[in-house]
Amino acid sequence: MSQIIAILNFEEGYVESPYLDTQGFPAVAGGIRIGPQGASLSNYHFLMPRLVGDTWKLCILESKLQEMKKYDLISQALKKCNRARSDVLYSMACQPGIENLAQFKEMLKLIAQEDFHGAAKAMFDSAWAQNNKGRARRHAEVMRTGNYDIYRGLI
Repeated sequence: MSQIIAILNFEEGYVESPYLDTQGFPAVAGGIRIGPQGASLSNYHFLMPRLVGDTWKLCILESKLQEMKKYDLISQALKKCNRARSDVLYSMACQPGIENLAQFKEMLKLIAQEDFHGAAKAMFDSAWAQNNKGRARRHAEVMRTGNYDIYRGLI
């Protein structure tokens, strides 16, 4: 069973009330942007219950999956992934984003060749990994092993 929602909630943090993300966008439910950059939080008066936020994330992920399939390297890599490894690519489609994920050419090629150890190492060759060391380490371990053990006790 996929753990992508639990992984996203852990990696992004789940907050029911609106907040400003690291780039100054109003967001809710662990990374769902709800307004333009710089908008005042006083414009947003609601709470996002976990069930609603998780459902919204599933809808966003379905849209991202369709977009990911438009990128040949990502599509080829996804075909070689089990559920855990796919969840890593889905998480990366959310952060750093699909266009940035597509720039992980070496990692995606190695996944398509089923060289998951090499792909895990290639994941670290990026500014994303330097800026998200814990997330990158956990994602690389899931890619290497094909299981969620690194998240045990976290999700």
